[in-house]
Amino acid sequence: MGTNHPLVSVVIPVYGCETCLVELCNRVKTTIEKIPAQFEIILVNDASPDNAWETIKQVSSKDHRIKGINLSRNFGQHHAITAGLDHTIGDWIVVMDCDLQDKPEEITKLYVKAQEGYDVVFGNRTVRQDTWLKRTSSKLFYKFYDYLADRTSDHTVANFSICSKKVIESFRKMNEQNRFFPLFIKWMGYNTANVQVEHCQRQEGKSSYNIKKLVTLGTDAIISQSNKPLRLSIQFGFLISLVSFIYGLYLMFRYFFLFQPVPGWTSVMVSIYFIGGLIFFNFGILGLYIGKVFNETKARPIYLIQEKTEAFHDYDDRSE
Repeated sequence: MGTNHPLVSVVIPVYGCETCLVELCNRVKTTIEKIPAQFEIILVNDASPDNAWETIKQVSSKDHRIKGINLSRNFGQHHAITAGLDHTIGDWIVVMDCDLQDKPEEITKLYVKAQEGYDVVFGNRTVRQDTWLKRTSSKLFYKFYDYLADRTSDHTVANFSICSKKVIESFRKMNEQNRFFPLFIKWMGYNTANVQVEHCQRQEGKSSYNIKKLVTLGTDAIISQSNKPLRLSIQFGFLISLVSFIYGLYLMFRYFFLFQPVPGWTSVMVSIYFIGGLIFFNFGILGLYIGKVFNETKARPIYLIQEKTEAFHDYDDRSE
């Protein structure tokens, strides 16, 4: 292929989709060759519980344009995406999931739209082929996130996207431990567009995001992007104090002017438990932020690599 063609890097975090990988790579190759463009496919094994790493090594040995990264343990999807992005050399970089719900043929739509002058193009999954619970939790998360972060998000947008090289170079400067790829990209403010893409049924297994993981991801995303929960806790605390003060004045009025005794044990105990619960709640919010600050100050690596395929050796001198 001529050297005048752009190089497209495709980053795919891998977890629990071993049997999809060969088909996935073949469809990605066929799609990008029709653009036309040169390409590299970077498969990042995030400690997949199946034999995904062995499959990655096999497909890479047959085509050195397919490269594999094996993380030392499970760091999470967005950390795995970061590992892949740190090793890209493309002019354009595609990020997609490994389960074939992101249809590889839709990369063409993203690329064509980007050529209109956009630095980032996200795929809109207008008809999501997910469970009711996952669709609903996604909508609720983005509504809650938008309120706390004072932003407007689209719950149909996920990781499936294409970004220019300069966008990914900017992304590499963001070294926070709490990572959420789409939010990071949107925060940068580059020229962004959306296109509708077809969302397919999951071909293997089930999503690794259970309710607990979704809540953790949502909490991390909100805390890393906004301090509004702290402001809300201050405002709510002030409101409770104001109501308590007014109620205290009312009780004093009853006692001194209406000569009515203030009945009290039950109301006092309820008030104590109520205020105590609010205090612990606010301490919990504050503790979350302190905990995240503590994690950042340790400055640990975002991910650790146990092994890379031989295909990377051809590019080890790219930064020299």
